[in-house]
Parts: sequence; C-alpha cells; structure tokens
Amino acid sequence: MTIVRWEPLRELTSLQTEMNRLFNSVFDGPTAENSGGVRRWVPAMDLVETAEDFILRADLPGVDGGDVKLEIEDNVLTVSGERAPEHADDEQGFYRLERPFGAFSRSLTLPKGVDGDSVSAAFAAGVLEVHIPKPAQAKPRRVEIAVGDEPAVLEGSATS
Repeated sequence: MTIVRWEPLRELTSLQTEMNRLFNSVFDGPTAENSGGVRRWVPAMDLVETAEDFILRADLPGVDGGDVKLEIEDNVLTVSGERAPEHADDEQGFYRLERPFGAFSRSLTLPKGVDGDSVSAAFAAGVLEVHIPKPAQAKPRRVEIAVGDEPAVLEGSATS
C-alpha cells in the first residue's frame, strides 16, 4: 500500500485550471470586433512522452517560422506568435471567412528539474517540434545494514 500525502493546494490548482478552461471557452467565442465574428486562433498542440524526452508538436499553418517565439521561464514553456490575415479589411466580395488569424500564445508547465538550455526546436512544413529532455530521476541505491556480526543488504531509494 502506498501512502500519498494530501496536498490541498494541488486540489486548488486543479480547480483553477478547470475554471480557466471554462472562462476561456466562454470569452474566446466569436465577437463582432475581431473581423466579422472570426474566433480567436488557438493552434492545436500534441505532447508526447518518449523514454528520453517530451516532444511538443504544434500545428502552425500559414505562420512564418520567424514569427514564432519560444520562451522558458520558471518551468513554463510558452509558444507565441502571429498569423497575418490574407485579406485586406477594405476589400469587397468575401462570402465567408472561417480561417482564424491574429496573435496566439500557448503555455504549459514543465516538470521540475528540466534544463531549459537543453530544449531544442525545429520548424518545418507549418509544424513546430520542440524536444524537452526529461530531468534526471533519483536512482535507487543499496544500503548495507549491520545486524550482529554480519552485514545485511537492504534495497531502497535514497532521497537527499
């Protein structure tokens, strides 16, 4: 049986995340002020875990690689940039505009211990791929326990 320490602040963080998601879904809907009801653009992202690292892939079609910024601050990775509209506001003849444009920003919290200097990124064919090496894990070690005259070996993990 594993004993897990209850941390009430972790529960509050989870609640805050869900509330943020709720408010974002309400307030990020179509508005009259952003080009005829076109919704705010939020690029799709996948986060995959491998044995060595985490891989973040973001679909950024129509965005120039030079217009994308990647920042790491306080264990938070932020991808931001802007996709320019492909039409001028004063032109006539548009029947329907559904492809969103404008500035975007997505953030995710990295695990503790990630070395920001070892993060690498590449941009090709409208896809940003970020490799985030996993932090080194504490390895179990053997501790010898002397019982009477003979040493015994106990396996476990040491924390420092």
